[in-house]
Amino acid sequence: MDAIVAAGGIPEPGDPLYEYTRGGPKALLEVAGKPMIQWVLEALDQASSIERVVLVGLSEPANISCSKIEAILPNQGGMLQNVRAGMKKAVELNPGARLLMTVSSDIPAVRGEMADWLVGAASETDHDLYYTVITRQVMESRYPNSNRSYIHLKDAEVCGGDMNVINARMVTANEEIWDRILEARKNVFKQASLIGFSTLLLLLVRQLNLESGIKRVSDRLEITGKVLFSPYAEIGMDIDKPHQLEILRKDLAQRVRA
Repeated sequence: MDAIVAAGGIPEPGDPLYEYTRGGPKALLEVAGKPMIQWVLEALDQASSIERVVLVGLSEPANISCSKIEAILPNQGGMLQNVRAGMKKAVELNPGARLLMTVSSDIPAVRGEMADWLVGAASETDHDLYYTVITRQVMESRYPNSNRSYIHLKDAEVCGGDMNVINARMVTANEEIWDRILEARKNVFKQASLIGFSTLLLLLVRQLNLESGIKRVSDRLEITGKVLFSPYAEIGMDIDKPHQLEILRKDLAQRVRA
């Protein structure tokens, strides 16, 4: 499988990470002696199931390396545009591609075996979208002070992962679908709005389970989707706030010393 690494994003004044980046790319934040994205690229280098990497979002990718990078694209203007541009380039490089992995540059604790797990899980069926989630129990047992935001459902409390798989045929999917999926990614009410007011009510009273929820979203968007429960908290431990940055700096410094 080929992977698209989304590395766009420059925190602006008012963003919690602005004092750390000061106008620079978020992907190049220093974490335990390396740019944050370098940890992600090393994980993909180590993953036996990843063949090629397309990097999108850095105009000047200085001080980073990955033996599997076959294309580097500049920032296309936003996450949606970056992911789609990366997918198009990946299909251009490998016209026979069936599935493509999308990876955020801000999950530096991820390891190669975690990418291999996702490739294996997604390869078992034929869906348009494989969306990883992490339960509160898994996340808080690994990162008890991470203060993630969770979606409260009837059968689980989960947060979204930042390493997912998309079928290559979605490259030509309707632009509106992409816009709505991206907009709803981290907002539970927008997620519910994708599938209607009745679903929002069910969610608010915690009567919606995860499988029925993903089915409703899939039906509404006219795609097929599958939720994958990640056993790895690292896939969802992204850096959005200073305390998360400090947690991962300490965590990865310990890995370096080990």
